Amino acid sequence: MQLNGVPPTMDQVKALALTNYGHFTSMLTEDGRVRGLSLHLQRLARDCRLLFDADLDIDQVRNYVRQALVDQAPRTVARVTVYDPGLDLGTIGSDAAPHVLVTTRAASTSDPGPLRLQAAAYRREMAAVKHIGLFGALRCRRTAQREGFDDVLFLNQDGTISEIATSNIGFVRDGSIVWPRSEWLTGITMTLLNQALDEPIHSEPLTLKDLPAMEFVFATNAATGIRPVASVDDHSWPVDHAVLKQLRELYADIPAEQI
Repeated sequence: MQLNGVPPTMDQVKALALTNYGHFTSMLTEDGRVRGLSLHLQRLARDCRLLFDADLDIDQVRNYVRQALVDQAPRTVARVTVYDPGLDLGTIGSDAAPHVLVTTRAASTSDPGPLRLQAAAYRREMAAVKHIGLFGALRCRRTAQREGFDDVLFLNQDGTISEIATSNIGFVRDGSIVWPRSEWLTGITMTLLNQALDEPIHSEPLTLKDLPAMEFVFATNAATGIRPVASVDDHSWPVDHAVLKQLRELYADIPAEQI
């Protein structure tokens, strides 16, 4: 854990627990390279401007990530969190001086298993921003896991599907990929797939009533790549569909950028 390139003090870290205002991105690093690194950095810069009215030095962020990866495993998940430890509940409206916290954890070396999802009515606040206010999402995930599922699928108030707690969800119908049309966080992995796919991007409003028509369902996440979805509530699908292999191969062929 490094804050602006050095170990943080307890006072600096406690702002994450007591104020919990900021944003982040997580990326899978492999031998110092990241697929979609430019997109991750663009996300950080955009969200910093939205949340703090401040610019973020992207080159410095890269330096911080590079430094944090020294002596780490070749495959490591690095999380970059941007927040201001000087802000508190009473001074949240003050001019901000965003800091960059980089934390790392070992990445799995095996393909992630299929997900069993529970649908729940919930919409993240500022859904287009990858902010650190995860209480509602984690509360829904906890409920799903306590009831025997792996994660939660969010539904809007009108019943349309949006996203998984920390992943995007995609569907295959009649051999083509369909993304739910909703306000959600635009994931890096989803964006890279859309750029690499040799077909037009298609999205439409989807509800649970549309699930029986789907041939295959998958989740995308920067840390885990492409993961099959085995079920949503009592709707289930095969997890060895040919599209899974195709998408994973397509994703693996996307060139990674040097940090």
